[in-house]
Amino acid sequence: MTANYLASKPRYEILDGLRGVAAMLVVAFHLFETYSPGVPYQIINHGYLAVDFFFVLSGFVIGYAYDDRWNRMTTWQFCKRRLIRLHPMLIMGTLIGLVFFYFGGDHPDFARLNETPVWLTVAVALLCLTMFPTPPSLDIRGWGEMNPLNGATWSLFWEYLANIAYALFIRRFSKLLLAVLVACSAVLTVILCLNIDVFGWLAARNYAQYTVIGGWSLTPDQLQIGITRLFYPFFCGLLLSRVGKLINLRGGFWWCSLAIVVLFAMPRVGGDQPENYWMNGLYEAFCILLVFPLIVSIGAGSSTRGRTTAINKFLGDISYPLYVTHYPLIYWQMSWATTHKDLPAATHVFVAICIFLLAVTLAYASLQLYDEPVREWLKQKLFGKK
Repeated sequence: MTANYLASKPRYEILDGLRGVAAMLVVAFHLFETYSPGVPYQIINHGYLAVDFFFVLSGFVIGYAYDDRWNRMTTWQFCKRRLIRLHPMLIMGTLIGLVFFYFGGDHPDFARLNETPVWLTVAVALLCLTMFPTPPSLDIRGWGEMNPLNGATWSLFWEYLANIAYALFIRRFSKLLLAVLVACSAVLTVILCLNIDVFGWLAARNYAQYTVIGGWSLTPDQLQIGITRLFYPFFCGLLLSRVGKLINLRGGFWWCSLAIVVLFAMPRVGGDQPENYWMNGLYEAFCILLVFPLIVSIGAGSSTRGRTTAINKFLGDISYPLYVTHYPLIYWQMSWATTHKDLPAATHVFVAICIFLLAVTLAYASLQLYDEPVREWLKQKLFGKK
């Protein structure tokens, strides 16, 4: 390989595995969401916290992979590496969403689908392929999503911004200055979790008070939520990688996986009584500010071997493809469930299980047949890697 391409460092296998565990819980969360009458009643109630956990992982891995390489790498080379890692599957997820787009026409919340001309659908698809967010004026589904063909990719928009901010500015921060940024970001997290409407924008999200739900649209409230959900987790993960205070725990992968399952599956804290909603806000702040960094510290500091190593590798390999490709299947499930309400509950459970297995299969096929070959080809073209 040429001097321009730096070989990847050894991976934190447990962190890869934990990313896969969280991605599978996200799929299950979305499958249950189809049948949920509201946020307080959702099964795997806090599954949306997977996004915040992903950001902690990303910050840690970015710091580990690149902090000591800037004397051998330019900002543009960093950006090319990140594009090679992230963008091929973003394109695949958007194209899958385009194929499934009109399967959601019978859902009452997708009223704009049947009214959208083909040319506008194609134009929005081309915009989404670039990762530029779709403005509300071009919403072709009705949910105000940054990518109305594949709503789950909204978090990648913030991931891209975090990577750009890191490359341009944050990588130069000292540990002290980075700690100050993390502390200020923690304040933003508390403000959001406790629904303190500093800017007067959070009133628009009455359905999700005292949660961190949101960040997928270009409206003022959603932008505040997206920035808040990104800043503390990502830069806390980066700080954790620089401080290097890792925890070695025997069976670390299994304990951390159990913790993630319990945290995400926790029922709505305080129940469905509005006067108790603040309890849920405290719970989510506790998870984001303390528990997720602790889990990453244990995952990075522990070791694995034998069959557990193979499990971690498989989960890590499919984690990103699974997250990026599964949501178009959820759109289809929502429409199917709406038009087949009278079928027995067992049938709905069977269909949900089939969609889950289909999502995993689609992710694995996308990884093997598309993502890995395309990334190798891009490395050769952009870096001359042989």
